[in-house]
Amino acid sequence: MIPKKNHAQIRVMQEGGKRLSWVLSQVLKEIKPQVALCQLDRLAEILIKKQGGRPSFKMVHGYHWTTCININEGIVHGIPNEYLLKENDLVSIDIGMFYQGFHLDMAQTIKVQTSKQKLTKDNFLEVGEKALRKAIGMAKAGNRVGHLSQAMEKEIKKAGFSPIEALTGHGVGKKLHEEPQIPCFLAEKLEETPLLENGMTLAVEVIYAQGKPDVVLAHDGWTIKTADEKLSGLFEETIVIRKDHPLVLTPLNKNLPT
Repeated sequence: MIPKKNHAQIRVMQEGGKRLSWVLSQVLKEIKPQVALCQLDRLAEILIKKQGGRPSFKMVHGYHWTTCININEGIVHGIPNEYLLKENDLVSIDIGMFYQGFHLDMAQTIKVQTSKQKLTKDNFLEVGEKALRKAIGMAKAGNRVGHLSQAMEKEIKKAGFSPIEALTGHGVGKKLHEEPQIPCFLAEKLEETPLLENGMTLAVEVIYAQGKPDVVLAHDGWTIKTADEKLSGLFEETIVIRKDHPLVLTPLNKNLPT
């Protein structure tokens, strides 16, 4: 059964989402060459605590970090270690916060660039962002999870890239991972996928790669990478289902107060 939230619970999650969005925006500002992944992780934990929350990922058994940070071919669950960022690395930051009884989850991928570089849009990343927007646009009561999956798959494949089939988005709320699973591709008949109803809160994730969708587990026991070592991207937002259009609970807002 897919949990649903009432108005009071959604208000709490909306406040938590705004706070987490601010945290991620601040961490993203620090992404530059020669910055260690562990530095970004420490900053994220400090800011989450200042915002009155707890790191969701540290509540996962066996995981000891605030963020999952993936570089280039890394897809998800990357450990924020001593690796120093290099110019033109693709870096995705996946971050969760437990706020007043509820989890919020979001992620973004960007290219490492110096202040001297002319900042340019990367087509691969633009595709991921667009796929997320398209999926969220389909997230309304009466539609099905398959509508979201179909929207993501269409945008990813149209650009010549591959949705990762072994990983999915998910419901989120009192637990970090709730039902339903939300694949980036239509894995079954659309009408057989779960029906979306008012009050469902979902972490919609676009998980995709430049090459083939096959994945491997790295030696650290956590990081999942592309098997062909081609680049991967990750974009995620937490939303709540409503009758007309969804409410995005984790908007990337750089202007929230500390």
